[in-house]
Amino acid sequence: MAWIALIAAGLCEVFGVAMMNRWQLYKNWQTIVALIIGFGISLMLLSYSMETIPMGTAYAIWTGIGAAGGALIGMLFFKESKDWRRLIFIMLILCSAIGLKLFS
Repeated sequence: MAWIALIAAGLCEVFGVAMMNRWQLYKNWQTIVALIIGFGISLMLLSYSMETIPMGTAYAIWTGIGAAGGALIGMLFFKESKDWRRLIFIMLILCSAIGLKLFS
C-alpha cells in the first residue's frame, strides 16, 4: 500500500507542477486552489509512504516521478521541446527510480 501511495504522491506532484504552469497562463482562483490541493495531497501521501519506505528511496522516487512527469506534461500539453536528448534523460530518471525500487 505504501508503494501505491508513493506513486499517487508522485502523480499529484505532477498535477501540482502542471497547475503552476497553468497559473502562469491564466491566473485564476480555480488554478491556485487546484495547485494547493495537488501539492497538499502529494505531501500527505509522501508522508504516509515514508512510514514504511526508507526516506531516501521514497524521496528519490517521488522526485523522479515529479521531474519526469512534469517534463512529459510540458511536452504534451504546453508545447515544450521534444528533443531526443531530453527524452533520453527523462528515461534515465525513470530507470534510476526503478533501480532504487529493485535494489532497496
